[in-house]
Amino acid sequence: MPVKTSKAYLTVLGVPEKPQISGFSSPVMEGDLMQLTCKTSGSKPAADIRWFKNDKEIKDVKYLKEEDANRKTFTVSSTLDFRVDRSDDGVAVICRVDHESLNATPQVAMQVLEIHYTPSVKIIPSTPFPQEGQPLILTCESKGKPLPEPVLWTKDGGELPDPDRMVVSGRELNILFLNKTDNGTYRCEATNTIGQSSAEYVLIVHDVPNTLLPTTIIPSLTTATVTTSVAITTSPTTSATTSSVRDPNALAGQNGPDHALIGGIVAVVVFVTLCSIFLLGRYLARHKGTYLTNEAKGAEDAPDADTAIINAEGSQVNAEEKKEYFI
Repeated sequence: MPVKTSKAYLTVLGVPEKPQISGFSSPVMEGDLMQLTCKTSGSKPAADIRWFKNDKEIKDVKYLKEEDANRKTFTVSSTLDFRVDRSDDGVAVICRVDHESLNATPQVAMQVLEIHYTPSVKIIPSTPFPQEGQPLILTCESKGKPLPEPVLWTKDGGELPDPDRMVVSGRELNILFLNKTDNGTYRCEATNTIGQSSAEYVLIVHDVPNTLLPTTIIPSLTTATVTTSVAITTSPTTSATTSSVRDPNALAGQNGPDHALIGGIVAVVVFVTLCSIFLLGRYLARHKGTYLTNEAKGAEDAPDADTAIINAEGSQVNAEEKKEYFI
């Protein structure tokens, strides 16, 4: 039988080794330039390397492919350069190797960054409108790595003036009760091994606002009473017209008696009666005084009252001439 043959070409995939990250130092100071290199070998064909920072891919990287000594596999490396800041503290940097031999399960290497930075300081008051006599707490919020502890409080460039009333507890400055002498600039200073930072707060103590009690205004009825009394005295018609005017304080649609108007009428009647009695009494008193005076003048040389009256009347005409009348 004739011999038949066939050929097959076999391609052996080189599985890349687990990647390694080099160039990392911990901790890193804020503002330093960091250079990380991820390398893997033994891949065939050459593997692909990608960088991620907190699951966000970084595109600006350098890629290098080298053939191994056996001339069958490759060593691949990638370099990442970036300048660190405080936002990179605690960030995970990931190097991922993709290759067709890995069955869609890439190999990864991860490095967590540790960044040291100077403190950042902020002062937070317990109330935005401090008033005299009230307490006040100033909180010095400081962030840094290493963490600054403790903080230093000063006022106007010097020490706190009243330690008994201004108590420092940790990062808090507690002023038990405020007065106008507390006005000034308060400074909080935080320091760690990297550096020093501070923040200032200008305190202005406000006066306590005066609370005014609500006042009730009672409308005066004096003008209305006087107007009504004049109308009643001069003309009955005017009085009837005036009496139809309603009290402005009365409710709309209410037809009850006008008590203010009635009171005014009674007051006018009493006033007119008292004036009449006073005038009549004054008139009678003056008339009686004149009679007694004339009688007294005629009684100087009269034997009886009738003669005294006659003499008194005659004396009004001519005091020196005396006359007799017989009736």
